[in-house]
Amino acid sequence: MIDLTVDDVDRGLLAALQEDAGQSYAALGQAVGLSAGSAHERVRKLKAAGVIRRTTIDVDPAAVGLGVLAFVLLESGAWMGDEPTLKALRKIPAVEEAHIIAGPASVLVKVRTATTEDLQVTLRALHQVDGVTSTQTVVVLETFFEGQPTVL
Repeated sequence: MIDLTVDDVDRGLLAALQEDAGQSYAALGQAVGLSAGSAHERVRKLKAAGVIRRTTIDVDPAAVGLGVLAFVLLESGAWMGDEPTLKALRKIPAVEEAHIIAGPASVLVKVRTATTEDLQVTLRALHQVDGVTSTQTVVVLETFFEGQPTVL
């Protein structure tokens, strides 16, 4: 990774890419007052610096059969911010995100499944992660919005 200071032009590129990551470098450059080549070079540097971690698409989970969303607090008697915990959580297909937290638990995971029965299978798998002593699950009934951080 290279060291990079993100300026207003970079922020403009990031905002445009968050809106539509598939647009051309010519369109990106036009949005921030650069040539296509300059926009391409800036984006390359943002990737090399780790500012842009990946380019992806946004899929509607319900459209692909993953209509059950839950957040699960994993409680533990010991620190869980280590590599074995990370590996164990990554092996559970329904786990989309995992966060070490301060508060009522050690880890917060975001889980998506097709059915509540699949959620139950996932909860059983989470209980098998070394160190987990209990879980608290919040099932989402409706999502107002989800998204990326806003680039200011």
